[in-house]
Amino acid sequence: MTTAEARARHSRGVMMALAAGVLWSLGGLLIKWVEWNPVAIAGARSAIAAVVLLVWIRRPRFTWSATQVGAAVAYAATVIMFVSANKLTTSANAILLQYTAPVYTALFGWWFLRERVTWVDWVTVAVVLGGMFLFFLDRLTVGGLWGNILALSSGVTFAGMATLLRKQKDASPLESILLGNVLTALIGLPFMFQGGPGGSTWVGLILLGVFQLGLSYVVYVEAVKRITALEAILVTTIEPILNPLWVFLVLHEVPGPWAIVGGIVIVGAVTVRYAVIPPRGARRERSRR
Repeated sequence: MTTAEARARHSRGVMMALAAGVLWSLGGLLIKWVEWNPVAIAGARSAIAAVVLLVWIRRPRFTWSATQVGAAVAYAATVIMFVSANKLTTSANAILLQYTAPVYTALFGWWFLRERVTWVDWVTVAVVLGGMFLFFLDRLTVGGLWGNILALSSGVTFAGMATLLRKQKDASPLESILLGNVLTALIGLPFMFQGGPGGSTWVGLILLGVFQLGLSYVVYVEAVKRITALEAILVTTIEPILNPLWVFLVLHEVPGPWAIVGGIVIVGAVTVRYAVIPPRGARRERSRR
């Protein structure tokens, strides 16, 4: 491959990761648009996404290993709690609290994958914990409190999913995503009979399943084949920035002042950790390019 071809391949990878981040950022707005039980929304969205992924994969390889199934279970827990959090608290709170996931990923990598955690990681953990605390200083309703708790929990399960997907790096982790969507659809099925959605709601569900969840993962998997893991993390940080912006512009939902400060702390800490002081493995990967 010539230098020009390598640069073109890399540029396509960056654009794909950027597209994935933009598609993911539509989640908060579309979830709030759909008027339905949150578990039903998660199930219907995943059912549509599963069809998209199945068309893309064509012949999925299910090994039914503990890692593959565990990643699928973590995925299902993540999407169900994230949708529920969006219905109970602001979209900004939901996405920014879930964005603590890179910190948990570092800890899970240390515990389960024997990856080294440096003092910089521990400092990042402390700063992010401080940012998380600020979210709970705003005046919250009971529902808002539970929404924040669900958003935090979805960050933990998202980190668990990422860790298990990373453990399948030599296999095909997209099958875990497909299996997780099927599991989510099955869990959401009973809730879908508790009152059906209206016509406009179905438009929102289709957009969620096809674009925000289905095609976004297809594009993202293709992106990580062309760029480093570090670049993939950095480019998709556009999601927690755009997510509350879309909701504000369309629905005029404004997060509380402490939540805004907490979000800045969390996004800033994670971005500095991975951009200014990247992990040693990422530095080696970048130097080989």
